[in-house]
Amino acid sequence: MALITGRYQYRLEAGLDEPIGFNDLGLPPNLPTMPQQLQRKGYETILIGKWHLGSPPKYGPLKSGYDRFFGIYGGGTSYFHHDEKIEGVPEEVSRLIDQDEIVSVDGYVTEIFGDKAVEEIDNAPANKPFFMSLHFTAPHWPWIGPNDRDKRVSNMLNLDGGSIETYGEMVRSMDDQVGRVLDALERKGIADNTIVVFTSDNGGERFSDVWPLVGAKTELLEGGIRVPFVMRWPGKIPAGSVSEQTAMSMDFLPTFVAAAGGSPNRGFAPDGVNLLPVLEGKAPAFSRQLFWRYKALQQVAFRDGDWKYLQINGREYLFNLADDQRERANLISHEPGRLNEMKEQFAKWNADMLPYTVISSSYNNKSNGGWVDRY
Repeated sequence: MALITGRYQYRLEAGLDEPIGFNDLGLPPNLPTMPQQLQRKGYETILIGKWHLGSPPKYGPLKSGYDRFFGIYGGGTSYFHHDEKIEGVPEEVSRLIDQDEIVSVDGYVTEIFGDKAVEEIDNAPANKPFFMSLHFTAPHWPWIGPNDRDKRVSNMLNLDGGSIETYGEMVRSMDDQVGRVLDALERKGIADNTIVVFTSDNGGERFSDVWPLVGAKTELLEGGIRVPFVMRWPGKIPAGSVSEQTAMSMDFLPTFVAAAGGSPNRGFAPDGVNLLPVLEGKAPAFSRQLFWRYKALQQVAFRDGDWKYLQINGREYLFNLADDQRERANLISHEPGRLNEMKEQFAKWNADMLPYTVISSSYNNKSNGGWVDRY
């Protein structure tokens, strides 16, 4: 939700579900989303893979700025058996969709998405730029590797399955598809004039290694919210450079729109910022304030430069991430003034966001991998 709107997800009702479940919530159509704003700059817009922002007939990528869509409406699907009906999951949520029709395609879904991405690049018109969102479901439950065609799971969360070895196979398969996409850009002759971003939607889960961080997906510890971010733009971003700039997914909208020669919609101003001056080496990294909420375990977090205020189930923490990225040294007794100031700033920001409702669902890894409706 933050990625596609460039704004904190808590500004929209559907952003209060963590994540959107099988309900009537979704991204309202016709908002000035990232693909919609790039459409206005003459870009073809394509989504391949995971949508997870609401299901038809009210919601969908074709209603929110994408010209073409091949993927799934929901959060995940069986890697091989994506034609099967999954108990408790609406058919249109987990099945493969081409534009707005359910289709049957044989194969491992990570490789299928890679095939479609390469096909789009190969067929892209020479006289028109394109914007592609390639959202792999890997590595994600159910834990099925590319050589596990005959493996069946008891449920989509696959709480009784998976292994470190399977996880590694899933990551390698995704990495192979990323390589195929980069090769396709080279083959098309557009690699030097194409921005490529590799990142994730949340921190590690189940079998992942987030050392030296602690925490995981569904937690506001650094291991749950800090993710890889690799960006390539030959001739613009120095090869091999490393930036200390703090960034969020909502920064991509103003960054990409700026790269396309435009400015974000004034009536729907982003909370994110244009990262290009820093990434191109034309401006120094700057300190900023970033905020998070998560309903499960009543979590809040506020990053102000190197300082981080964290609250979990009413317990408060204050960390200096420059000295303690593992979040072990709680400095609330050493910095009472800073603690109170950061709490006040968080409360002010929070007052501008929509409040959670009683029915806002929140997924919690520590609750048997299930949905938590109330906290």
